[in-house]
Amino acid sequence: MPVISELFIYPIKSCGGIALRRAQLLDTGLAYDRHWMVTHTNGEMITQRTHPRLALVRTAFDDDALVVTAPGMPPLRAPLDGQASVQLVTMTVTVWRDTVDAIDTGAETAAWFTDYLGTPAKLARFAAGVTRACSRKWTGDLDASIHFADRYPLLVIGQNSLNDLNARLVAKGAPMISLDRFRPNIVLSGLDAYEEDYVEHLDTQAEDMPARLRLVKLCTRCRVPTIDQRTGAPDPSWPHEPTDTMQSYRANPRLDGTLTFGSNAVIMHGIGSFLEVDQTLDAELGFGD
Repeated sequence: MPVISELFIYPIKSCGGIALRRAQLLDTGLAYDRHWMVTHTNGEMITQRTHPRLALVRTAFDDDALVVTAPGMPPLRAPLDGQASVQLVTMTVTVWRDTVDAIDTGAETAAWFTDYLGTPAKLARFAAGVTRACSRKWTGDLDASIHFADRYPLLVIGQNSLNDLNARLVAKGAPMISLDRFRPNIVLSGLDAYEEDYVEHLDTQAEDMPARLRLVKLCTRCRVPTIDQRTGAPDPSWPHEPTDTMQSYRANPRLDGTLTFGSNAVIMHGIGSFLEVDQTLDAELGFGD
């Protein structure tokens, strides 16, 4: 049976994550996950795809604030309470093809990210009352929504999938990589390598408020896994890993040959409940037609 071995949230899209022992399920995913996003001044998203140094931006919680740090920069504090500012200034932001209203977190945060990235930037916060819907192509009859995540509320990866990938890297002389390159929310032990590809549902065993997650689509991969999250750049000796290795066995013909690693999930029920490290889940497998 699968067991949750690690839980992560990424408060600012494309910046460093926070490992948690316990996390609450909201309809948009884990609480505070991708709740903020760095943008250009016109509201277009900035991610590691174009600015890999975002990997070095670390986040942490301190009482009622999100604390943001980066090399050579003073700590930055942003209130967790979205209504903490006396005057809320809205801005329009773009995440892929979606355009939504958000909160402009102000001149201080804009100056901080502008200085760090060396390009004019802002920090947006997802606005209360705004809905960004997931594609019904994959969620079917289920209404699912997200904040600034790419497409879906949760990303699930099996630890043994990474172990297998690392064994393949070592066999060709390349260094092993850490799981943070794939930016999962839920890491599972107890599954065979890539068994999460075939999991249809994950259920908690809580009697008071059980939760059910539906795994709806394998996660297609861009260049971000080539970025070492400790250095903010690819390994100079192996700049195209793990993509090159994954190309040999993770190209999915059902998704036009794109590489997949991990599976995206939506919350069917159990909103308000908690996931915890060492929690055992029930897995329902399906193998298609």
